[in-house]
Amino acid sequence: MSATPHGATAQPFVSHSIRLRLNGQERQLDVLPWSTLLDLLREQLDLVGSKKGCDHGQCGACTVLRDGKRVNACLTLAVMCDGAELTTIEGLASGDVLHPMQQAFIKHDAFQCGYCTPGQICSAVGLINEGRAHDSAQIQELMSGNLCRCGAYSNIRDAIEDVVGGER
Repeated sequence: MSATPHGATAQPFVSHSIRLRLNGQERQLDVLPWSTLLDLLREQLDLVGSKKGCDHGQCGACTVLRDGKRVNACLTLAVMCDGAELTTIEGLASGDVLHPMQQAFIKHDAFQCGYCTPGQICSAVGLINEGRAHDSAQIQELMSGNLCRCGAYSNIRDAIEDVVGGER
């Protein structure tokens, strides 16, 4: 340890061990207390589907599912996920079989550049898990935290409506 200018000693960085279920697999990881879930996923685990858009929780590009609910991974500390079940875009498909939402996004051409697509899809799956999206207006309102700079909103809404309608 080294002395600081005011005589105090500098403390070493201490990582914390967390356990979680990530895309169906049990994981034990060491994380620094200030590491975001997004940085853990992208930098430590090489799961780069979740995007770092604004890094302020305003665009939704980093949306993943925590215990089936939507969270902005850029605003969630990794240590807060100890014991959680996390699903990223990489964990939605079952092998070569796409998740129904992924299939609907393809069917409805619900993406252009694709940057926001992983967050949009995870948010849509979470939206359905919440059980509050019953019509087009509700879907539009409840997806408002996910921005698409290309403007594919009507196709995204159509894809979600397709899946919601299929589950009724």
